Amino acid sequence: MKRKTANQFDQRLLDLYDDFAHGRLTRRDYMKGLAAFAVGGVTVEALEESLSPNYAWAEQVPATDPRIKAETITYDSPQGGGQISGLLARPATGNKFPSVLVIHENRGLNPYIADVTRRLAVAGFLAFAPDALSPLGGYPGNDDDGRAMQARRDRGEMTEDFIAAAKLLDTHKLSTGKVGAVGFCFGGGVVNQLAVRLPDVLDAGVPFYGSQPDAADVAKIKTPLSIQNAELDRRIMAGAEAFNEALAANEVPHESHVYPGVNHGFHNDTTPRYDEAAAELAWKRTLAWFNQHLKA
Repeated sequence: MKRKTANQFDQRLLDLYDDFAHGRLTRRDYMKGLAAFAVGGVTVEALEESLSPNYAWAEQVPATDPRIKAETITYDSPQGGGQISGLLARPATGNKFPSVLVIHENRGLNPYIADVTRRLAVAGFLAFAPDALSPLGGYPGNDDDGRAMQARRDRGEMTEDFIAAAKLLDTHKLSTGKVGAVGFCFGGGVVNQLAVRLPDVLDAGVPFYGSQPDAADVAKIKTPLSIQNAELDRRIMAGAEAFNEALAANEVPHESHVYPGVNHGFHNDTTPRYDEAAAELAWKRTLAWFNQHLKA
């Protein structure tokens, strides 16, 4: 099935999907909401399918790409979930690389996040994407079940899992000791938390449409941040200006980009919310930020 674009949908449909994807709607209420748009021969099932992720669209860098080496590794997270596994990818040649922690959305290490990790390896980084669903058996193969599984985990413990992963990259034998983090949605919020919690470990952060930290915590941030937000993302945009002002007041190096006319999740190339122009520009800015702060 060919991916549709956001402008082919009523914005209310995209907002419905966003509410469902973030747990603000039950599946029953989501399907009920879709039913209001099932007119003119379009079924609820067809609407659901057209809005749902299709991971065939996400593979930009295959797992077999000769430019990279990738493997699954396990590490200890004693304050979090215990044993956490994840995808580690790096360039096929070379001995040490600046590293980037990749933090998934609210549904585990799915194929989109795995591909983002491989994209970073192609760009010259040691990239690591932990799966916060590891204590529950790992990403189950579909986002609906993954979302339900992640909701069962304690958010504080998951943050500890990613803190442990950042510290792992800081001392990894293949790492130069320069550590960045990029995250999406839930993961964007975690990037901001890592900036608060690990100012002496995290050398650069790129939160994509992530929840902002408490205002009182902004003074703890030293990490340079490149913030990527979507104009139509009302929930995240509600706190964006205050966060930018707090970063400026505390003299934190940062840049903040808002992509006009696009939705939360615009970088995720598996759903109609994906916006190619915005995604490519945001990724170009992401790599430039990491090149500036991790490779210099």
